[in-house]
Amino acid sequence: MKILVINGPNLNMLGIREPDIYGSETYSDLEKCIINKCSKLGIDCEIYQSNHEGAIVDKIQDAYGTVDGIVINPAAYTHTSVAILDALKSVGIPTVEVHLSDISAREKFRQFSYVSLYAMKTIAGFGFKGYEMAIDELCDCLLKKQ
Repeated sequence: MKILVINGPNLNMLGIREPDIYGSETYSDLEKCIINKCSKLGIDCEIYQSNHEGAIVDKIQDAYGTVDGIVINPAAYTHTSVAILDALKSVGIPTVEVHLSDISAREKFRQFSYVSLYAMKTIAGFGFKGYEMAIDELCDCLLKKQ
């Protein structure tokens, strides 16, 4: 089983950007968390981060036929990107959306997610643990399909 973990804009600034919201752990720490989780489950994973919407769309399209599932934290594009939503819909790959913070408890403009219109589940507000939960959710879904 192979999954793609996509992280959107400014996640590369973890540990620096608003540590009161996102914590003091770095993006490198997040990558290690994801790799460790996937390793324990015997899952092959690729981790990708971009600050550019089109690059994320390209990565989703490139995933067609090459990965079994996607975990995505579209970050700020959560609330603005119909293009990312359309890319996910076009490839039809099972997807779980994840957010470090609880977007439903944040500013009003952050409370709507375009990606949630496609994702089978949204996990928000659990920090790095949310990625582990998203991977578990995706694995459960993919194993049921086999």
